[in-house]
Amino acid sequence: MTSDQAVEKLEQFELATENAKDDLLRVQAEMQNLRRRTQQDVEKAHKYGQEKFAIELLGVVDNLERALAADGENDESDEGASAVNEGEKIKAIYEGVELTLKSFADCFSKFSIEVVEPHGEPFDPELHQAMSIQENAEVEPNTVIAVMQKGYTLHGRVIRPAMVIVAKAPVESADDDS
Repeated sequence: MTSDQAVEKLEQFELATENAKDDLLRVQAEMQNLRRRTQQDVEKAHKYGQEKFAIELLGVVDNLERALAADGENDESDEGASAVNEGEKIKAIYEGVELTLKSFADCFSKFSIEVVEPHGEPFDPELHQAMSIQENAEVEPNTVIAVMQKGYTLHGRVIRPAMVIVAKAPVESADDDS
């Protein structure tokens, strides 16, 4: 083997070594990226694992809020002691529903479930679901004028959009020009 051949072989080995080092660095970087993605996936699974459970609870909260909205409408009669007793029962039920709703709100807060109630805000299709559009000259077009059902987020991710009514500009009628 001549010295030129030996130098050429050495250069080939050095090139092969350099390529192997590059390949090793790429594999190490790929493994680090894979670890990071896997860790993010695990964090998301922990963070959003209760999403289905939370969605189921929303219906319960809605029903409790509707019960509170009734606000003891049966207190109209004044028929002596039985009416007072009936009123006290209704008041006790109302207070119980209030406390239950408060405990739900505390639970939601603990698990980062937040209410989306956008009344008066601009319509955002990421957070709101438009159920209807109404003409309204009193507010800017594309503003939420009524909330039919609150929306909720879990750690900032929408788990139920708010169902809303959105304002639009009133249509000018042809009769106004005369």
